[in-house]
Amino acid sequence: MKILFTCHGNICRSPMAEFVMKDILAKAGRTDVAVESAALHTDEIGSDIHRGTRTKLIEKGIPFSPRRAWLLTAAKAREYDLIIGMDAYNMADLRRLVYPEDRSKLRLMMEIAGESRDVADPWYTGDFDATYRDVAAGCQALLGKIS
Repeated sequence: MKILFTCHGNICRSPMAEFVMKDILAKAGRTDVAVESAALHTDEIGSDIHRGTRTKLIEKGIPFSPRRAWLLTAAKAREYDLIIGMDAYNMADLRRLVYPEDRSKLRLMMEIAGESRDVADPWYTGDFDATYRDVAAGCQALLGKIS
């Protein structure tokens, strides 16, 4: 299975989800699931993860590696079994971006966790704690759904 987390710039929420999910999967002994993250806009293409995300991952003891934000395309979206957006804007972008036959792969992160709301965006709020709580809840729920 291949999972892709997406957000606007791929420097805060989606890479946080990528590394949190990889950590959860590793602890569960799941080696059959690949996880990545991507941007839906070009603002941060080539940038590494935001320092606030990096700080939160270190604080929580979650391993991560340097990476570069990259832009999702419809052709690349075809490679994933599940594509997760962090907020309603991401979902609108994804519905426009992917081929119509791939729309069934799209999910809003917090809906996976049983809530109908967006993942808090620390780019605007500065609150990486709230974002981490949302991401951790979504990733934990996702593990349950794919198990």
